[in-house]
Amino acid sequence: MEGLARMSEGPAGGPDSRPENPREQPADPQPPSPAEPDQPAQTADTHQLYQRGLDLLGRGSPAAAAQLLQRAAAAEPRSRSILEALARAQFDAGQYAAAAGNFRLIVEASPSDDYAQFGLGLALSRTGDQSGAAEHLALAAAMRPNLRHYTDALHNVRATLRARRQPPRGTAE
Repeated sequence: MEGLARMSEGPAGGPDSRPENPREQPADPQPPSPAEPDQPAQTADTHQLYQRGLDLLGRGSPAAAAQLLQRAAAAEPRSRSILEALARAQFDAGQYAAAAGNFRLIVEASPSDDYAQFGLGLALSRTGDQSGAAEHLALAAAMRPNLRHYTDALHNVRATLRARRQPPRGTAE
């Protein structure tokens, strides 16, 4: 579908808006849980699930990626990186309500995460919640006004809201 934005690639066919330098990314909101006897093996397994999920997402298999990333998120529910990857995969797989839920978890932990605000706004828009979408897209666009796909998404949602307030053509008032 031409022009359809996918979370795994930012604007359709363009670069995604997450910083290139991982140090620019906000840290995970909470540290991992205290070490347990099987912690190193579990951490390695979780990391493998995360990496395989990202690989599948990059190769255009978002539903398969979401399955792996869901398992990684169950093991590390406070990992912002895993939640973001899971939300992106869910969005690309058309699981918009689930994606919105995971983006919301990131936003609640880190309200200044513009990408999570953007993702939450897009996901809410796809679920039909245009008002909620406008709020989060406006925050993302205010944080990063130089990103055209943020402002374009906001304009589209606002246009939808305006159109819904207009009486249908040909109706008597």
